Amino acid sequence: MHCHRKYTPEPKTQGYPESLRKRAIEMYVDGGNFRRVARHLKITHRTVALWVREHAEALPNAPVPPAVKEAEMDELFTFIGEKKTKSTS
Repeated sequence: MHCHRKYTPEPKTQGYPESLRKRAIEMYVDGGNFRRVARHLKITHRTVALWVREHAEALPNAPVPPAVKEAEMDELFTFIGEKKTKSTS
């Protein structure tokens, strides 16, 4: 019985090149959504989503400071101050 496979001296690599993965992730980080990136690179949006998720999971955790002593509240204070002074008539 034969398995219907053909011998090739140099087997073809399966999947996409690493350079394409890297480009897709860069495009996503630069603001492209999965479908836009996929259309541009001519791959499926599910593949782009998978690559982005795998890349995100491989990133180290963000550093967290042990304690916060001071917090800048100027923007919040200004925002609240503007809301208080406006009339709703």
